[in-house]
Amino acid sequence: MGVGYLLFMAWDMLRDRGALSVAETTEPTPVHRMIGRAVLVNLLNPKVPLFFAAFLPQFVPPGEAGSVAALLWLGAVFMGLTLVVFAVYGLCAAAVRDRLSARPGAMTGLRRVFAACFVGLSARLAVA
Repeated sequence: MGVGYLLFMAWDMLRDRGALSVAETTEPTPVHRMIGRAVLVNLLNPKVPLFFAAFLPQFVPPGEAGSVAALLWLGAVFMGLTLVVFAVYGLCAAAVRDRLSARPGAMTGLRRVFAACFVGLSARLAVA
């Protein structure tokens, strides 16, 4: 079913001819509200606690004094680096948004790339 769904998404992506619409809001969302939403989404995402529980403990010696503090420090460093990376992603996306949405040829190329990615993912899933 997953293969079929990915192929359907690829077909739907190729079939879509409409322009990408980026609606401008009348007033920007306050920064504290956006950060609050991001924190809430990450706290409710089950992959984040699983990552911390599975990956970070291997870098902390068990049973030593300060193990909990070291684990908390590693988690804080990870979250800080993630914040920087996602902020850069957001700035880059904002920089190219207007250029891409104004060029229909670029949007057609992006749709084709996304459709090809969906087909590749479906082929990999089918082989697995």
